[in-house]
Amino acid sequence: MQDSCSAKGNVTVKNPEGGKKPPERRGDGDSDGRHDGPQTPSSRRGRRRHRSRGKRGKNPQGEANAVSPPAPQSAADTKMEASPVGDASNGDRPPRKRRSRRRRRHKNVFAKDRSGAAATSSPQSHEHQDANASTVQADPGDSRRTESVLNEPAGRDGHSPANRDSAKLPQVSESAEKPPRRWRNRPMRREGHAPLYAALDLGTNNCRLLMAAPTRPGQFRVVDAFSRIVRLGEGLGRTGRLSDEAMDRAVDALHVCAGKLMARKTRGYRLIATEACRSAENGEAFIQRVRDETGLALEIVNRETEARLAVAGCSSLVERNTRGVVLFDIGGGSSEIALIDIPDGDPRRLSEKIVSWTSLPIGVVTLAEHFGGRDVTPDIFEAMVRHVYEMIGRFEGRERLAHLLENPAFHLLGTSGTVTTLAGVFLDLDRYDRRRVDGIWMSSEQVSAMTERLLGWSFDERVGNPCIGADRADLVLAGCAILEAIRRTWPSERLRVADRGLREGILMELMTGDNAWRRGRRKGAQQ
Repeated sequence: MQDSCSAKGNVTVKNPEGGKKPPERRGDGDSDGRHDGPQTPSSRRGRRRHRSRGKRGKNPQGEANAVSPPAPQSAADTKMEASPVGDASNGDRPPRKRRSRRRRRHKNVFAKDRSGAAATSSPQSHEHQDANASTVQADPGDSRRTESVLNEPAGRDGHSPANRDSAKLPQVSESAEKPPRRWRNRPMRREGHAPLYAALDLGTNNCRLLMAAPTRPGQFRVVDAFSRIVRLGEGLGRTGRLSDEAMDRAVDALHVCAGKLMARKTRGYRLIATEACRSAENGEAFIQRVRDETGLALEIVNRETEARLAVAGCSSLVERNTRGVVLFDIGGGSSEIALIDIPDGDPRRLSEKIVSWTSLPIGVVTLAEHFGGRDVTPDIFEAMVRHVYEMIGRFEGRERLAHLLENPAFHLLGTSGTVTTLAGVFLDLDRYDRRRVDGIWMSSEQVSAMTERLLGWSFDERVGNPCIGADRADLVLAGCAILEAIRRTWPSERLRVADRGLREGILMELMTGDNAWRRGRRKGAQQ
């Protein structure tokens, strides 16, 4: 005996042996009561996918729904029932592709340029000489002459009030004359959660830019960098003025730096100029020209600030239990020397342990112009050394570390292109590699051997060396002469090479003053 009851097309049959058989689904025209299509999935994800097939123009079997042709209508009906989006109806509209939430969250976001620059102009490319091989491209239709905004008061985000309002200006036609664009009012790229800090150093021989983000306490990660030899102090020793050619080279390099600063949002920055602008008669006029043409407001720093920044930038290379250090920075127009006494052997806050410092008004550019740097004989080299040694002899505080000269915990620390070039030649590098040079130790015998080796090379041989090149071939022996005079004044068995200096010191002071590492620890604790 069987009892059957139907409920919504399902039949439940009692089993004579006990229990119930599973319900069977009846078909519309099938004699055996089975259905050709798949049953509803049991999992939640499968049911959700099963239901969404109809919304994407597919039937439950996964096949595309057939679209019946529309019935003929009159012109009036067609006009009244026209789709507000376009001629395509909702059925003909392609299905919208959904992006997962995770992919949307990690998608790179770039700020849009609201300034209304014409996109049809041909882009003007800058010369590329980036330490990190990053590319800088001028904005289409951008004028090389921009207004300065760095002298305006800026908020915590680094933007002045004029920059915030400039993004709301209406667009103008391509034929209309565009106002000069400011370097702080450009599309800015997001670099994650860590803020960015920038440091620019315009010296007598080089123009350098460094952009970094803080990582662990006392350390940072370099995001972008730029370095170019501009020789701003060329001819400064003879005329006392900056030449027009040298200023043009420096302005071209500063245009590249301004483009890099425009491309990223920085929380703090400092742009300094050193000996060339400090001693030239037209130094202030050149600073004003840079402000007018590039929008960068350079700050001329004194010699004491330059020495302090050099110490702050190289403090991480002073090891624990070091008792004394003579830190020197051989520049293009001046050479800074700082005597550091560390009685407790703790290298932290190294700039506060400077017992004496001096700034010699001589550098590789000025010394090479005075004695000649192309063809240097041993007699000319010795005359260079004696000239610098006499200048150091007039330094009153040179004896402050006399009690540490025999201590093995005393050493020299050099940060300049001269010592990095010597280290590159010593390592016999096919191409200069900062990671291998920065922090390397050289003995006194190795430094003397490298100096004699360079002195025996001709000018063409120095040009052919990949660590020297044509830009430094006539300056490297002048730098070696300054180094030899320092070694004779403070003899030491060890020399540590630092490929860092003022830019790193500026970044350290900016991040320390902004509590960048403490703020990062608080964010990590909250997460």
